[in-house]
Amino acid sequence: MSEPIPRLRFQRHQRMVRKGDFQRAYANGARARGDQLVVVAAPNGLEHARLGLSVGKAIWKGAAQRNRVRRMFREAFRLEQQRLPAGYDLVLIPGKPKLEPEMVSLRAELVRLARKAAERQRAKVAAPKDGA
Repeated sequence: MSEPIPRLRFQRHQRMVRKGDFQRAYANGARARGDQLVVVAAPNGLEHARLGLSVGKAIWKGAAQRNRVRRMFREAFRLEQQRLPAGYDLVLIPGKPKLEPEMVSLRAELVRLARKAAERQRAKVAAPKDGA
């Protein structure tokens, strides 16, 4: 008998909602850029990854377009949450203006960039500071 398929949910505790969380991620996080998105990763002190979305009006004027991109980013996070680095806040930003993400490539790119940004963050913390 095969193992049961895990239920992949996107729950409230997996969301970044406070302005301070985003500011901390932008100030202290490491970035990784791909074709469809930019990932900012910052340690969160939790045992799971959290998702923050930054889809601005400057790129997509219409709310329907912005919401579609947000839904795709959330779905990619939900489906790939087991493969993402735990203990990081991940802020997702669209990589290129007006690019319509494709789910299959978006999922692969999310995992690759999240791991890359987390690795850069670990290297940033481990590197000795100048003048110390």
